Amino acid sequence: MGIFAKQKILRTGTTHEDSIVSNGVSVGSKRKWTRFMPLVVAMVVLAEIASLNRLDMAKNAAMVDSWVDLFYGSSHLQEGSEGFSKMGSGISAINDGIIATESCEEWLEKEDAVEYSRDFSKVPVLVSGSEKEWRTCDVGCQFGFNPSQQADAVLGSPQQGRIASVLRSMESSHYYPENDIALARRRGYTVVMTTSLSSDVPVGYFSWAEYEIMAPVQPKTEGALAAAFISNCGARNFRLQALDALEKLNVKIDSYGSCHNNRDGRVDKVETLKRYKFSLAFENSNEEDYVTEKFFQSLVAGTIPVVVGAPNIQEFAPSPDSFLHIKEISDVESIAKSMKYLAKNPKAYNQSLRWKYDGPSDSFKALVDMAAVHSSCRLCIHLATIIHEKEENSLPGFKKRLCKCSRGSETVYHLYIRERGRFEMQSIFLRSNNLTLEALESAVLAKFSSLKHVPIWKQERPESIRGGDELKIYRIYPVGLTQRQALYTFRFKGNEDFTTHIETHPCAKMEVIFV
Repeated sequence: MGIFAKQKILRTGTTHEDSIVSNGVSVGSKRKWTRFMPLVVAMVVLAEIASLNRLDMAKNAAMVDSWVDLFYGSSHLQEGSEGFSKMGSGISAINDGIIATESCEEWLEKEDAVEYSRDFSKVPVLVSGSEKEWRTCDVGCQFGFNPSQQADAVLGSPQQGRIASVLRSMESSHYYPENDIALARRRGYTVVMTTSLSSDVPVGYFSWAEYEIMAPVQPKTEGALAAAFISNCGARNFRLQALDALEKLNVKIDSYGSCHNNRDGRVDKVETLKRYKFSLAFENSNEEDYVTEKFFQSLVAGTIPVVVGAPNIQEFAPSPDSFLHIKEISDVESIAKSMKYLAKNPKAYNQSLRWKYDGPSDSFKALVDMAAVHSSCRLCIHLATIIHEKEENSLPGFKKRLCKCSRGSETVYHLYIRERGRFEMQSIFLRSNNLTLEALESAVLAKFSSLKHVPIWKQERPESIRGGDELKIYRIYPVGLTQRQALYTFRFKGNEDFTTHIETHPCAKMEVIFV
């Protein structure tokens, strides 16, 4: 029998002894009952106080609940309990006298959660353009026309209003000025997709699937030092002058293209290059990040590319000594000497191709792995991320999410992380007594390992460089950076800089590159 039931009995006074007294049967019994009256009254008073206290506790808890909901715009504190009170280790629920305490991590997972109005698995990102649906993409991703859905973006000319406009091209901005990122922005393009790693969604020529980069080296049987396939004789850079200068320095070159042609060009390019020690990977413009198939086919062939082109070609190389770079026309003489030296010294030459046996650098893997997710899919992920960010900014309580939970002197920070090429975020937690870059990496590895995560590039990379099941981090960076920043220029300047970022970006979103 509960406390409220007991109170009801005492108030009605329908006991057996009361009946006898009221009928005048036993005065002794009445006197005996009178002696116990103070005790009975005290019990009634205590019962009333307990009842009122319980009601006040529930009322106060409900008031706290309502205030938290009003301030943070959250409904999580109302679920599954009669009343909540905010505590350092999370939230304690008072339920029939039993206190069940959630950890900070469990509470933050619920408190910081955001329910988006759009589920991309049901309403995919729609891009007006070529008809193609990317079924392997991490978000619903469709290209073409859907009469029942407004497009999220359109390929082609700049658009006005809510629809994003996408510029997509693999041509050099030296020949197509509209591909310059700054100019494209001024013209009204929302999303830029070019070979530049500074564009929103890079569309480079590199790819594990397209190029058999780790193909074995074959014997070099040709008498000429190098092969050239150059057919555009009107290039605006100095590549033809470099070709002339090399020949004048007695570097024998077999030219299969229309420029300086001395061999029949009706051959398989890669198979032909395999027989030469060097290949002339001469681009038609010296533009940052503009590195075409000329360079990557040379790597497949197991020859040393001699480059005229991108000033940052070293960022695209599998190892520092895997190429020769003619940066200026004045470099030709020294490069010619290097070619002749390497050709006569097998040990030194083989060292330049050592990456074929030991595997390329992690930086090269991180670059080429990006193409394991098709650029069209990466465009959809980029658009979906922007769509969710816009919705977040429109939610009144979004910026007031707690994103951290304190227990005594310790604070637990809530962060979100995803692999590059994925869309969905995973929660990780860091503690204030160990808010370091090392702790960040450990938390990321622990999270993805617990999920038995398989890197997105695993099936596309050549088997010889896929590695084992152990995850290895190459870079962690905030969501929204360009690939140039993520791969080469961004670094947290120590633990203090990282701490500042976490404090100033509640529920910080980050991406990880595994190699």
